[in-house]
Amino acid sequence: MKVLLIEDDASVADFVSAELAKKGHECQCARNGSEGLVAANTTRWDALIVDRMLPRLDGLSVIKNLREGGDLTPVLILSALGEVDDRVQGLQTGADDYLVKPFSAEELLARLEAIHRRMAPLGADFRTTLEHEDLRLDLISQEVSRAGTAISLQPREYRLLEYLMRHAGQIVTRGMLLEHVWGYHFDPQTNVIDVHISRLRQKIDRDFDYPLVHTVRGAGYRFGD
Repeated sequence: MKVLLIEDDASVADFVSAELAKKGHECQCARNGSEGLVAANTTRWDALIVDRMLPRLDGLSVIKNLREGGDLTPVLILSALGEVDDRVQGLQTGADDYLVKPFSAEELLARLEAIHRRMAPLGADFRTTLEHEDLRLDLISQEVSRAGTAISLQPREYRLLEYLMRHAGQIVTRGMLLEHVWGYHFDPQTNVIDVHISRLRQKIDRDFDYPLVHTVRGAGYRFGD
């Protein structure tokens, strides 16, 4: 993997870089949030490791900026802040996983490889578009349209729609969405899925003759018939 590490603590940065190198991964380090954001935006990475408390631009702001720009690169947050609210905030900002300091090299590598694996099936599918009925999702440009009408989606809405379309006709549980779209390894007990499903329906179903996103009571959701 080609990994960007955004970490201002030199000892942590050296430790993580060395452990990644032992496993054959390439790692570049940025020492503040502003530098990290520039590096993230100018080079293609397989994964990002982002410290939450950074000088010049904090880690959550870095992630938020990337996600709002449509960057879906897997992100692992490192932080000394380990309360449930802290983890939830980090994941809701757009991170795929959250690791509390101090941590072991083994857990860091396992979590990093896990978030990379979750994205790998998306990259292994050589289709450049997903289509169902009159809905079209372009995997290259990340543009979405229905019946020829362009639909603007936020990054998380795009990821949600892409996951649903890749599982068209199947029941997708809330647990599946929490893990594969939000990267949660626990149920945060929020209505984040309901809110995003509602927003997605407003955009892709509201002005059309038939709905594509269906609720399966007691089970989850299904895209298409």
